[in-house]
Amino acid sequence: MILRDDRDYQILFLGSFLGLGMITRDWSLKPELIIVAIISCLLTQLLLTSWVYFIKQKNKISFNLFLNNPLFMGSWRSSLITALGLCLLLRANHETTMILAGSLAIASKFMFRVSQKHFFNPANFGIIAALTLTQDAWLSPGQWGNDFWFLLLFLGAGAMILKRVGRWETSAVFLLFYTLLEAVRNFWLGWSWDVLSHHLMTGSLLLFALFMLTDPRSIPNHYLSRIFWAIAIAIVTFMIQYSLYLSTAIFWALFFLSPPTIMLDYCWYSPKFNWKVSIAHPTI
Repeated sequence: MILRDDRDYQILFLGSFLGLGMITRDWSLKPELIIVAIISCLLTQLLLTSWVYFIKQKNKISFNLFLNNPLFMGSWRSSLITALGLCLLLRANHETTMILAGSLAIASKFMFRVSQKHFFNPANFGIIAALTLTQDAWLSPGQWGNDFWFLLLFLGAGAMILKRVGRWETSAVFLLFYTLLEAVRNFWLGWSWDVLSHHLMTGSLLLFALFMLTDPRSIPNHYLSRIFWAIAIAIVTFMIQYSLYLSTAIFWALFFLSPPTIMLDYCWYSPKFNWKVSIAHPTI
């Protein structure tokens, strides 16, 4: 069966990864936190898209439009993808932390926009917000381990998605350049190649590179911009990783280098990405 929307494939894969991780990795992620994260993202998307749509409609406001506004109909999949991304990467003890992360993740798409395009990755923004605003949130980059079959699964699913959205060079350049930096450091310190493979062959790194770093609605539009941007992400990640010794360096690097995408879009113009769907709805 061919899915109707490219985002359906992302939902299928990310949902499968979440279920697989909970079954095979015995994560300490409570089911109620997953439910809260999904509801928070979808409800925030519904409320904010309805507000935007009502402004456009002026006096044509009704409860039916609130439930069926075309902005939400075109964007609920993206919100669900954000929620699944938060559940895969963010850990917390309390529901309020997931509510905060989910709500701010979706709200960032409406608050930080230039030329009708948001420049923060929503899941990344929600993660950084939870880490900085609460004492209850943390990330577990090593939760996927280094099993080779996990990595093959991520690569296969990610390659399929990137082929459909046409953003493969972003992941490829980031992984290649980051691997080069790690290899140089590994050689300089005289460590064995097992240490290098341990640093690189992690499921969280691949999830970030294949599914978060390549969000086509928030990354630079032009392919040259994406190449330079991916190299910058790799360099800043490496610097944060080994100067501040943060295991969450990739997420901070993406957060800090999200605003410069505005300048890159100005320097190299390319049309804004739109999801391929069988029934056209405006997305936000």
